[in-house]
Amino acid sequence: MEFLTTTEMAEKWKLSRRRVTTLCRENRIEGAILKGNTWLIPEDTKKPEDPRRTRKTEKIED
Repeated sequence: MEFLTTTEMAEKWKLSRRRVTTLCRENRIEGAILKGNTWLIPEDTKKPEDPRRTRKTEKIED
């Protein structure tokens, strides 16, 4: 299994390195491990969903 750093995953997912680090700290990236000061993320891990981007649908009553 290959691991990528936060910088490499940030480029792959088109996010900032800081955002990827935050996701790791919040345990939102499956399989991410902290080795010293470096987060290692399995390269086949899927990008977590961003709850801020979900559309809230309202129930319309007749």
